[in-house]
Amino acid sequence: MRWSERRSSFGFIEAVLYVSSSVRDTDFTAKLVGVAPNMRALLLNDGLLGARFREGLSKKTWMSPEGVYEVRIDLHATSNEYTKGHSNRLEVSSSNSPRNERTLNTGGNNFDESEGVVARNTVHRSARYPSHLLLPVVPGNPEP
Repeated sequence: MRWSERRSSFGFIEAVLYVSSSVRDTDFTAKLVGVAPNMRALLLNDGLLGARFREGLSKKTWMSPEGVYEVRIDLHATSNEYTKGHSNRLEVSSSNSPRNERTLNTGGNNFDESEGVVARNTVHRSARYPSHLLLPVVPGNPEP
């Protein structure tokens, strides 16, 4: 598709991350940010997943420092139109406070603990660990 054409994103967005951490549980957050040609950034969607729930909310699965784990963060649905010069940015973090409650990275109950530990997290990007963003894109009508 030529940059002179309009493009739209429409549908469900998911950040698929391959991560490792120095702790047994931490949060991973992802923000989809639209960036205009003048560099103005606008949050489009965001999501968060506690690593312990990466295999579903019905059970807790801990990480080990030696492991690399797939984490799929739901960024929900959107519809957005892009014109020439617009781009997207994916911001990944382990916190999105105060929007989401804190996590202490211990694997315990965050509501009844007061001491946290520092998590050293890595997002892997390679042929073996292909972290990526699933963003449906549909071509639009050419600009007038």
